[in-house]
Amino acid sequence: MTAAPTPPAPVDLNHNPHLSGVFAPQRREVSVAELPVTGVLPADLNGTYFRNGPNPRFDPIGTFVYPLDGDAMVHRVTLRDGAASYANRFVRTPMVVAEERAGHAIWAGITDLYTPGPELVGPELAGTSRELPDINVVAHAGKLLAMAESEQPYRLDPGDLATLGRDDCAGAMALGSTAHPKLDPRTGELVLFTYRLEPPYLAWSVVAPDGGLRRAPTPVDGVDEPIMVHDMALTERYIVLFLGPLIFDIPGMLNGGSLLDWRPGNGTGIALIPRDGSPVRWSHTEPFWVWHFANAHDDEQGRVVVDYVRWSYPGGLAEVAEEQRGGVERAVIDPESGAVRRTVLSDRFVEFPRIDDRLISRPHGTVATVSSGPGRNALVFLDPERDTEKVWNAGDLAVGEPVFLPGAEHDYWGAIATDPGDMSSRFHVLSAEDPAAGPIASIQLPQRVPAGLHGAWVGADSDVLDPP
Repeated sequence: MTAAPTPPAPVDLNHNPHLSGVFAPQRREVSVAELPVTGVLPADLNGTYFRNGPNPRFDPIGTFVYPLDGDAMVHRVTLRDGAASYANRFVRTPMVVAEERAGHAIWAGITDLYTPGPELVGPELAGTSRELPDINVVAHAGKLLAMAESEQPYRLDPGDLATLGRDDCAGAMALGSTAHPKLDPRTGELVLFTYRLEPPYLAWSVVAPDGGLRRAPTPVDGVDEPIMVHDMALTERYIVLFLGPLIFDIPGMLNGGSLLDWRPGNGTGIALIPRDGSPVRWSHTEPFWVWHFANAHDDEQGRVVVDYVRWSYPGGLAEVAEEQRGGVERAVIDPESGAVRRTVLSDRFVEFPRIDDRLISRPHGTVATVSSGPGRNALVFLDPERDTEKVWNAGDLAVGEPVFLPGAEHDYWGAIATDPGDMSSRFHVLSAEDPAAGPIASIQLPQRVPAGLHGAWVGADSDVLDPP
């Protein structure tokens, strides 16, 4: 009889920067109404902010690679008539449920070769990897979805955040989905792509406005190896994908190397995928990496204009012996000739670019970002058209991704920030007219929200919060 493989050792939380300090896991689940508020919450701002992020249910074993590893925890901040409430829950995948039954971690990190056997998790879960719907949260067609990096999302009950199970969105996500699908406010369609370790390595699909299937998963021609692509942009005519040369190297990993291999000699490919299904338009440029796009649109000359955060390589996922360079860029792409012109809009180290989501696929104005690095202590608001920059310096606070908050009379920006001194978290509301002036209201949350990833604002009139 062959002995069962030995589970790997626990990760040292105290010496992992993404498992300690403001990133330390939050294990408590609470629901609290009538939160304390400093300042005055705008009475015209009614809705709910949902935020997702990696949050291990139990101390992890093996390895922990941020932001790919970690169970999902969704936080909810609801604003209504000048008052605020909060709740948070784990997304209970089968792995989380099994580990809660055992009282400890069973599955290792995504880059570990170890998987649990039937003696630990039974025949149905034996040999599986941890499911990780911990990157983003999306509201569409009456559904609230916790999004994974390239797998199917999990549907949540927006009322109590209970986990309802996987959802393939009528088959549009049959092969999986990106963590960053884009909702077209003009058509109501949810447009997405997914990458895979086997053919088709890259595919795209569309969810109809009513949640039905508009386009089944469609392979992207010209992709002949497994490649990681985190985000996408959308115009009225195209899906925009930047394919940085970050390749899944399964043979290399099996021989003791890394799962992901940065191959700058490949350069970066740009795919403009016509939404009408016609052939992909390809462009190529020097190697660089994009985690997140701000937005894209078609200009009057038929070119595609894309704003994004550019990095010289994907720090944390690739070992590169060069100084990291970053900034906000604009690329103008000619679909006919393939020509690409790139312009630096800001050389600040920033991340998590967000716009007013009502302007996705159209000219967008302000791009809100978070000052990047260990401090994450400022929100930077760029206007590429006016060539202006406004900054809210948050002092020592660790600030998370901004989100645009449209009110009935005025517009606002919101963000969760944590004080690393006392580990308290607040949801800050800033005026969109003058965000550099700082918060006009700050909501004291009942517990620390770990520094995490992405969120979504859902207006009080949404069918997600108030189903028909």
